[in-house]
Amino acid sequence: MITTINTKTTKRILSIVSVMVLLFSLGSCSDYLDVEPEDRLSGDQVYRNVYDADAAVIGIYGKFMGLAEQHVILNEMRADLMTITRNSNPYLKELSQHNVSVDNPYANPKLFYEVIQNCNDVLKNFDIMLAEKKFTQSQYDQRYADVGCIRSWVYLQLGIHFGSVPYITEPIATLEDVKNMSKYPRIPFTELVDKLVTFTEGLNYKEIYDAQSSMLITVDGYYTKKLFINKECLIGDLQLWKGNYLAAASHYKKVLESASLSANDTEKYESYRLSLFAGSGNVDFLVRYALGSDVGSLYNTDTQGWRSIFARSRDVVWNTEWIWSLPFDSKFAPANPFIDLFSKNSGKYLAKPSQSSIDLWNSQMQRNGIPYDARGTKFTYNMVGGDPVIMKYLYKYQAVSAADPFKKDGDWFLYRAEKLHLRYAEAANRDNHQKIAFGILNFGIGSAYNPLALDGSKDDVTNAMRTFEAFPYDFDARSGDYPRYRDNWYRGGGIRGRGNLVVAGAIGDNVITTEDNIIREAALDLAYEGSRWEDLVRVALRRNDPSFLADKVYEKLSKEGNSNAGAVRSKLLNVNNWYLPFDWK
Repeated sequence: MITTINTKTTKRILSIVSVMVLLFSLGSCSDYLDVEPEDRLSGDQVYRNVYDADAAVIGIYGKFMGLAEQHVILNEMRADLMTITRNSNPYLKELSQHNVSVDNPYANPKLFYEVIQNCNDVLKNFDIMLAEKKFTQSQYDQRYADVGCIRSWVYLQLGIHFGSVPYITEPIATLEDVKNMSKYPRIPFTELVDKLVTFTEGLNYKEIYDAQSSMLITVDGYYTKKLFINKECLIGDLQLWKGNYLAAASHYKKVLESASLSANDTEKYESYRLSLFAGSGNVDFLVRYALGSDVGSLYNTDTQGWRSIFARSRDVVWNTEWIWSLPFDSKFAPANPFIDLFSKNSGKYLAKPSQSSIDLWNSQMQRNGIPYDARGTKFTYNMVGGDPVIMKYLYKYQAVSAADPFKKDGDWFLYRAEKLHLRYAEAANRDNHQKIAFGILNFGIGSAYNPLALDGSKDDVTNAMRTFEAFPYDFDARSGDYPRYRDNWYRGGGIRGRGNLVVAGAIGDNVITTEDNIIREAALDLAYEGSRWEDLVRVALRRNDPSFLADKVYEKLSKEGNSNAGAVRSKLLNVNNWYLPFDWK
C-alpha cells in the first residue's frame, strides 16, 4: 500500500500550522491505484511521529470534503424539500423522481469507499506507529478515534442510501474488489448500524482533541476544533438509528452541556443553548423585528438575525451555534460545489426549493401575527428574478463576490445546535419524555416547566423552570431575583422561540404526534443542510410505515404536476426501493 503525500508538501510540515493548511490542499493521503513515483513517500517514511500522524488525519478530511455535494444532493433531492430546475441535468431528475440509473454520478458509492479506504490505511499505520512507540497512547487514541468516526459517518451514509453494503475495515488491494460479493459480502443496514455502534462506543476517546493537542490551533482565522467530527453527536445519531433512545439522549446531552463548567458567561449560558440573548443586540440567530410586526424591520444581515447563522464569520457568537462545519476557501482545493448548485446569477442553478417546502413555511404563524415562517422565504431561500433560490450556502460567497467574483468561499454545514436539539428531542420523546421534547421544540425548558407562569422578577421560582430529573433529562432554567437564580439553561428559548413562531403541539401529546411535530420542525429549520432524507428514512423504518416517506415525496412531485407522482409513491411503499443501486462503472 502506497501513501501518497507529496515530498515537497511534507518538507513544509515544519509546524502544525503547515499541517492544518493541508486540510484544504490535500485531496487524499492514500492513492491505491498509482505506481509509486520518485517524489512520493512510502508509509514507513511518513508515519514517523505525531506530526506525520496529524498530516494523515488532515489528508483524510481533505478527501472527505469531496463528499459534500453528493451528501447534500442525496439527502435533499431524494426527499421532499428540494427539487429540480429548468437547468437540472438528467441525473438530478432521476434522483428527484426515484428512477436512478447505475451511471448516475451522484449515486456512485465509489467516492464513499475511497474515503473509507484512506481511513483504513491510516488506522492500520496508526496501529503500527503505536506498536513502534512513535507516539503516545493518548496521541494514538485521539487520532484513531477521529479517523474511525469519519469512517463510521461515511458508512452510516452508505447504509442510509444503499441499504446493504460491504463493511470493510482493513485496506484492500483495489476498490474494484468492493463490488465482489464473494470477497466482501454486503450486510443489511440494521447489521451495519449494530457494527458502527459497537465500534464507536468502544473507542477510548470521545472528545474532539484535548486542549493541549497539536491539532487544536487557529489557522487563517479558522479555529480547528470545529473542523473535526463531534464524536458524541455521531454516536448519538447511531444510537438513535438503533433505537437506543436513552443512550442517544445521553450522548447528545453531553454535547449540550459541553460548556456548562466554563468561567466565560457567553460560553456557559449560550453555547448550544439556543439562547435568546445571542450577540450584542440580542438578535443574533433569532427571527426578530425592530418594530413589532413591521415586516420591513426584520433583522436580516450577515451579523444579525437568523440569517447570521450561515453568514457570519467564525467568531465567538458563531462558536455558540456551530458544532461541525468545514469551510471552502478559494485559496485551497477542493472548490466550493454549492455556488454552481444553487446560485442563479453566478452558478448553474441546478436545484431549488420545492413547492411543498414553500407551502410548509407559508403554513406557519409568527407570534407577532405575521403569517409565515421567516426562516423560509426571508432566510433559507429568496426569490431572484421570479425564481426561488436556496440561500444558506450563498451568503458568505455574496459577501466577497462583489469585490472578487472568483472568490467562492462558503461552508459545508454538518452539525449545529438546532440539529442537536431536534435529535435530542426525538430521542427524549421516544424515551417517554414528551414534556422535555415539547419544551426543546417550542420555547425552552423554562417555559414548559413553569405551569403557574411565575415571573422571576417578583416571584420565587425555586421549584419551577427545571425538570427535577436525572441525567440526561436534568435541566435547570431558573431565572429569578427573589431569590436570585441564573441557572445554566435560563437563556434557552427553544427552537420555535428562536424562530418567533407560535407553539406547536401541546404538553400531553402522545409519542407519534410529538414526533411528527419534531420532524416537521426539522424540515422548517434544517432544510437543505443534508438531513431530510435520513430523517424520513429513520422515522419510517422505526414506525414500520413506508407511507410516512412515500407520501411526502408524492406531495412534492404532485405539486409540480409530475404525472408519475402516484407511481413513485407506489414504488416507495416498498422499502427496498428506497435504496440506490450499489454499483459503478
